[in-house]
Amino acid sequence: MADLNATFEAAVANSKNLSERPDNATLLKIYALYKQATAGDNSEKKPSFSDMVGRAKWDAWEKLKGTGADEAKQQYVDLIASLS
Repeated sequence: MADLNATFEAAVANSKNLSERPDNATLLKIYALYKQATAGDNSEKKPSFSDMVGRAKWDAWEKLKGTGADEAKQQYVDLIASLS
C-alpha cells in the first residue's frame, strides 16, 4: 500500500505538468478520482443548479460512491499515466 500511496502522490504531481490540458470530461474524472481517493464517499451538500461547475464536480464525485480509496488511487494513477 505504501507503494500505491507513493505512486498516487507522484501522479498528483504529474497531473499539474501535463503537456496538454485534458478536456472537461477528463478533468472531472481526475477531480472525482482524487476526491474519492483522499476523502472517500461524497457526503457534501449538492450545489444549487445555478452553480454549474460545482454541480458537475459534485455529480462526478457522487458517481464514484462505494469505490474504495485504493481502487480510486489506482484509477487516478492509470488515468494520469494515459495522459502523460
